[in-house]
Amino acid sequence: MTAQKKIKKRSEKPQLRRILRLFRPYRGRLMIVAALVGLSSLVSVASPFLLREVIDTALPEGRVGLLSLLVAGMLAVAVITNVSSVFQTYLSTSVGQKVMHDLRSSVYGHMQRMSLAFFTRTRTGEVQSRIANDIGGMQSTVTSTATSLVSNLTTVTATLVAMVALDWRLTIVSLVMLPMFVLVSRKVGRQRKKITSRRQKQLARMSAMVEESLSVSGILLGRTMGRSRSLTDDFSRESADLVDLEIRSSMAGRWRMSNIQLIMSAMPAIIYWAAGVAVSQGNPLVTVGTLIAFTTLQGGLFRPLMQLLSTGVDLQTSSALFGRIFEYLDLTPDVDEPASPRTLDRVEGRVRFEDVTFAYGPDAKAIDGLTLDVPAGSSLAVVGATGSGKTTLSYLVPRLYDVTEGRVTIDGIDVRDLSFAALAETVGVVSQETYLFHASIAENLRFAKPDATDEELERAARAARIHDHIAALPDGYDTMVGERGHRFSGGEKQRLAIARTILRDPPVLVLDEATSALDNGTEREVQTALDALSEGRTTITIAHRLSTIRDADQIVVLDHGRIVEQGAHRDLIELDGRYAALAGEATELATLL
Repeated sequence: MTAQKKIKKRSEKPQLRRILRLFRPYRGRLMIVAALVGLSSLVSVASPFLLREVIDTALPEGRVGLLSLLVAGMLAVAVITNVSSVFQTYLSTSVGQKVMHDLRSSVYGHMQRMSLAFFTRTRTGEVQSRIANDIGGMQSTVTSTATSLVSNLTTVTATLVAMVALDWRLTIVSLVMLPMFVLVSRKVGRQRKKITSRRQKQLARMSAMVEESLSVSGILLGRTMGRSRSLTDDFSRESADLVDLEIRSSMAGRWRMSNIQLIMSAMPAIIYWAAGVAVSQGNPLVTVGTLIAFTTLQGGLFRPLMQLLSTGVDLQTSSALFGRIFEYLDLTPDVDEPASPRTLDRVEGRVRFEDVTFAYGPDAKAIDGLTLDVPAGSSLAVVGATGSGKTTLSYLVPRLYDVTEGRVTIDGIDVRDLSFAALAETVGVVSQETYLFHASIAENLRFAKPDATDEELERAARAARIHDHIAALPDGYDTMVGERGHRFSGGEKQRLAIARTILRDPPVLVLDEATSALDNGTEREVQTALDALSEGRTTITIAHRLSTIRDADQIVVLDHGRIVEQGAHRDLIELDGRYAALAGEATELATLL
């Protein structure tokens, strides 16, 4: 065995143990399923023996009473096996669905713990495909495999014992090809596993394509760029590749498994032939009743044996799906909850950056040795050229990223020592790109505070200067906003986002270029709402338009992650440095507009 095969074999064992652990919470139900399966399998083995007695004793001797008892026994076997089958199907299906539910919830919950960095480098469709396609592809495995294994193993074991009891010589003839069958099925399983892995990756690519190109933004871009036809052609090619993989997955090893089934089907004929030859030579091997009972048992053996081989193939195939799910569950969050979180009993809102350095990669520092103090209740504005580190700075306060060096504190407590829930209650963020769910206005607002009353919604909307517009809509607060809020203008979406933040009432507020994408008139309306939101809070504003920050308590100018100027608006203008130049450009632009 090569070193690579040894490593692969070692890695498969922990995965199998991990799969089995998924069923551990439901072992009680599985034991009941096993008991029902065992009972059903053992009872069904009795039928050939009853049949032998009918043929060899009851019919030749004309014993009607015995015949009636034997027939009643055969009917009882049918009733017991069918009733047992219904209950075991229900229990095994419910266990399988609960395992799938646990997997889906675990993956979704783990994804919620991943940092913003993970989602910036991963396509949304890929994440969706792992949860929907990969876990969905396991359904038949997790709902029926346990029952199938127990049922078929019990049936095969009981049938083999019964066959040996009838005639051990015929049993050896029946099983002579079994080792070859096992080797063939394992080879087929490995082949399908490889194809399944490729198929799931293809499904993920298609999910990502659908997510991106059939969203509102994707449709707008495709139509305005004249790419609708080419996008359709691209999707058609991806779909054709998936069809090819599906066919290959379905047909992989099909001829080999068909040959196995053919050989198994021929075995009863071989047994009849051997018995007939023996009779012709005057040396009968068994009685007619035993021969019929044996071939009946043999048929009952080959069916579960084939199912066991197929189950083995399915397990090997589904291991590719489990591997993709475990790959996500094994991802380590870059930003994780502290083991022993601290609490903020009474939040004042003082924010400090203490010698903070942050880098997205090993080379480029977005923030470089920055120290800054924002007193509680004061306002800080951060300006600078594109790429100077402004937005990165805003990510560090709500801990969307963790600092590489130094620390960010709120009221003297490192944000890394606070739970995510406590940090979310303390820091509110209004960004340039407002995200609204495809739900009603009220549901979008209540995302910030699920138990908010209608009166609270209205007060927040009034403070954000959006209530009058909502009230004028036919459905008012029950109006559906559409995907990503595309039914509303940029200014209206921003004011809805502001109202949502007002509902949370955070003591620290981060405004990340919240008005940069708006026209002058809309900007003034939104800025009025932002002023109302900022009152009495510690506010950090990432500014694109300098007109929005003139009254800030302090202004810092960033350049390549470092503070190059700091002070009030008037002081920085008099300094006639970088900020004055930016203000001059802004004034010139405003004049042109």
